[in-house]
Amino acid sequence: MARDRPPYRADHIGSLIRPAQLLCARYPTDGQNLQAEELKAIEDRQIRNAISMQEDIGLQSITDGEFRRESWRLGLVSKVSGFTRTDAVGDVDYQHDSKGHRHRIGNAPIATSKVEWAGPIVADEVAFTLSHTTATAKATIPSPSYLHYPRGSACVDDAVYPDLDQYFEDVVHLYRRELKAICETGCCYLQFDEVVQALLCDETIRLALKERGDCPDALCLLYIDLINRIIRDRPPQLCVTLHMCRGNAMGGWMGSGSYEHVAETIFNSLDVDAFFLEYDSERAGGFEPLRFIPEDKLVVLGLISTKTPLVESRSALCRQIEAAAAFVPLERLCLSPQCGFASADLGTELTESDQFAKLQLVVDTATEIWDEPA
Repeated sequence: MARDRPPYRADHIGSLIRPAQLLCARYPTDGQNLQAEELKAIEDRQIRNAISMQEDIGLQSITDGEFRRESWRLGLVSKVSGFTRTDAVGDVDYQHDSKGHRHRIGNAPIATSKVEWAGPIVADEVAFTLSHTTATAKATIPSPSYLHYPRGSACVDDAVYPDLDQYFEDVVHLYRRELKAICETGCCYLQFDEVVQALLCDETIRLALKERGDCPDALCLLYIDLINRIIRDRPPQLCVTLHMCRGNAMGGWMGSGSYEHVAETIFNSLDVDAFFLEYDSERAGGFEPLRFIPEDKLVVLGLISTKTPLVESRSALCRQIEAAAAFVPLERLCLSPQCGFASADLGTELTESDQFAKLQLVVDTATEIWDEPA
């Protein structure tokens, strides 16, 4: 039951631990910042190494590790015209660190002028990957929900966007322009990274949203509509997936709760080909919400944790996959880590050796489950 197109039986989310040489070049301790072309040369070299590592493990989907990004989401704001990156915290943005302590998150973007596409956001990243592998290069991009959820209606300057519908129209337009650029590279695999929809499963967050004046179920529908408008009439060869998790920076998390609150709506209304779902801890709940997965969609089970260096048991993973198959047939299941290995370029408890072992475990487990090379 091998697959010849994405998602693959053994897959992964995208980000990888930044090598020390790359971090030293980006954040020099002597204050001697490199010229842009010097930093890019180091990024290029480290990305080529990361591509080779993924190929050596046996992965069929390849990314650049998001090595050119500060974090999975902040690059979006810096590359789009119209946004101001502020230190303001989102009304409902919290982070639980690896010890369980809770604190607010800053960097909520605000549209202070008309939002417009100003050049490649991730298309240039995947173009480089495509030029250095014969495997399937995957592009990853933050979901458009990130451009609204942290501050709600306060995500725009009212003088610029007195009507939020016009703001959403401009957001859709900029994403469609980026989608065109991605497709022009020859990329056939796109992943939207979606934290917000998973956070709508958290009862505390749902209450906070209501206190802010937002209906969580209405937000769920809004964010589905944005993506559907972005990917409508996409090329048939483009596989589009949604990765849902509850946050991952520095081993932490932003929310908890079963997918039950959003499962039926998202799984049946969002026009993607597959869902990457976080399932590495009890915070994600059980597999029961998978009963809502339509027959034409796949599920990639995120069973391997990128939050802890502990390497999972292959036999335990096989039992979990068997349990999930009670709700979605085995032929429509795949396997991956629950998130990337480095949602931001700084901070993780894992080493590159841990990362290698976990990615190898994905491939080896997929081979055992589906009884042929992943």
